[in-house]
Amino acid sequence: MEFKKLSLSALSILVLSLASCSNDDTPAEETFNYTVPETYTFERNALTSVDYSGQSSRLLMLDEMSAYVKTQAISSLAVDNVKLQSMYTNTNSAFAGAGLNTSGKQLKDKTAASKDYFSLYLGGGSIAEQTAVRAYFESTFTDLNSASQGANASAGVAGKYGTGSSTRYFKANGLEPVQVFLKGTMGATFLDQVVNNYLSLNKLDESTNKADNTAKVLVTGKSYTAMEHTWDEAYGYVFGATGDKFLSEYITKVNADVDFNTVKNDISLAFRKGRAAIVANDYATRDAQIKIIKEKLALVVAVRSVFYMQTGKAKLVTDNGAAAFHDLSEGYGFIMSLRYTNKPGTNSPYFTKAEVDAMLASLTSGTNGLWAIDTLGAKLDAISIQIATKFGFTVAQAATVN
Repeated sequence: MEFKKLSLSALSILVLSLASCSNDDTPAEETFNYTVPETYTFERNALTSVDYSGQSSRLLMLDEMSAYVKTQAISSLAVDNVKLQSMYTNTNSAFAGAGLNTSGKQLKDKTAASKDYFSLYLGGGSIAEQTAVRAYFESTFTDLNSASQGANASAGVAGKYGTGSSTRYFKANGLEPVQVFLKGTMGATFLDQVVNNYLSLNKLDESTNKADNTAKVLVTGKSYTAMEHTWDEAYGYVFGATGDKFLSEYITKVNADVDFNTVKNDISLAFRKGRAAIVANDYATRDAQIKIIKEKLALVVAVRSVFYMQTGKAKLVTDNGAAAFHDLSEGYGFIMSLRYTNKPGTNSPYFTKAEVDAMLASLTSGTNGLWAIDTLGAKLDAISIQIATKFGFTVAQAATVN
């Protein structure tokens, strides 16, 4: 990946000063003077000190998996679940994208794999949950294969719905497996890694990281400290691909609504300010930015969850509800992602796994799941209200996001 080689000082937009106290009883004033760049550009000795190539690879892997399923559906061709499995684990040279097959990276081993939630179990996760989440995502590949065998989707029957570029494959219960996988992975892999792993103090400050960063001890053969690199990896899962993809795409979509139109700048600035603070050894400011990023990313997931519940509800009158199932499947994946949010000060998600599971079960309850449209609308409203209330916005506010 190429980076613009611009000095930090050349991009100054803000100088931070902070007074802090020492650990003893005598207050000591410490002042930090440094600049925050206008773009995520940092260098040391005329070389970029930013590297998130592994995160970029995983974003591109998921993007290629999405494109493969879409291509098969448009052509009414069968989806090869073995190919998708190989892509998920990066085996058998399944990718067409340059460098992905030899990157040494994969999606599966980073799914439900954060330090806080699945190593230290602070967020209630466990190895059993990790195994179940990964197995569930792998089951969507088999579901896609079954749905792509030629039948037309109907209540209780897996198959295709739509024509041309709008053709999609659905399970018998109305869920679109690829959307559940894509949005679910966005949460269980990308979001989980950002807020519960790379921005965890247990990761940022582990071992001698803090002392090494303060002394500017670089990783062997690299131009960055371990802490700087850890922060960059969090950034990479959000903004690490050209164009908006996954989390960054939905940050942009939410930001387009007048009710949430600061969220993109809030997240971008927090990442830049936190990285600059790390360079300056200003750990209090770094920690304040972590709080902002956690809050704002969770808000994006919550807003999109409600948005898809409501856009889906509006389409229930078309084709016995089938026209709504794409939106509702996206919403299903976003609701799954709520389990991987991290509420600052708690090291726990805004919604527990049990609460998320209950919302998901409600969506697909009844005869043939989403096809039970006579009772589905009320469920969508109840879930929307539950999420919006938790985050302090209204259902109407979220429903107007485009």
